[in-house]
Amino acid sequence: MPTPPHAIGFTLDPLDRVSEKRDDESFVAGLRDDPSTRFLLFVNNVPLFKRTRGHDPLFSAQEAATLGAPMQSVFLGRDAQGRALFASSFDTGAESLPEESAIEAIELRPIAMQGLVPPPMVSALGEARSMLDWHRRHRFCANCGQPTDSAGAGWRRICANCKAQHFPRVDPVVIMLVTDGERCLLGRQPQFLPGMYSALAGFVEPGETFEHAVIREVLEEAGIRCTDVRYYASQPWPFPSSLMIGCFARAAGTDIVVDEKELEDARWFTRKEVGAMLDGTHEQGLSAPKPFAIAHHLLKAFATGELD
Repeated sequence: MPTPPHAIGFTLDPLDRVSEKRDDESFVAGLRDDPSTRFLLFVNNVPLFKRTRGHDPLFSAQEAATLGAPMQSVFLGRDAQGRALFASSFDTGAESLPEESAIEAIELRPIAMQGLVPPPMVSALGEARSMLDWHRRHRFCANCGQPTDSAGAGWRRICANCKAQHFPRVDPVVIMLVTDGERCLLGRQPQFLPGMYSALAGFVEPGETFEHAVIREVLEEAGIRCTDVRYYASQPWPFPSSLMIGCFARAAGTDIVVDEKELEDARWFTRKEVGAMLDGTHEQGLSAPKPFAIAHHLLKAFATGELD
């Protein structure tokens, strides 16, 4: 299998997470008070950026304090320079931000896909978004329904009533390119951009391996039985918190039966067509996902013959 490219988004994790120190409250408090520490700030799952010099997501403690007390705070880790990085969320609207502060709330997806901040910072922002969204969704105990409290530097929630502990969740999703010699199977969902096709994908269910999930999802969505499932690479996807498990599989049949509840269309594409879709020269104007997405790299590996 080819070496997965570093261009896949959210994969360049720059941080030493120092997970063994998360329960050391004095250690975490010392990092929080260190003048070199920086904060990633979010409002309603949207990161904030200082616009005085490009798009700068790093705020000092003094700058962060202008927004008031955060709803949640998570210690993300230390960067390559040893500087601590925290993420904080605030209960305010973007319209409440002071105009003179030159602070702007911008959705993470366009920031990441347009390369407006360096790839390591994109990964840190993705980690922050996933964690803060988890806190927002898990304020109450799933065991007894009572409010929970943040613990472990933001990496755990504890119920004071029944003592249950709750940990961040990551949802595994398989995304697979099924091949039949010189052709591959692609589909499109109604919410895709016009003319865009991509690899099929679906959530891994309890009791499944990712190989089983690949076989089941392809059969359910396109009626194609497949075999020879091979892992390629993975991609954290913080919308809200998935792990995309990129795979290749070989088709055992070619007759497509589209599940119209899942897909708008599915069809076979030749290697030449896929290459044209990737470089924007397809004669019918069809396109493929951009390099930020793992689907792009699955298609590129097929189109360029890297799998052969």
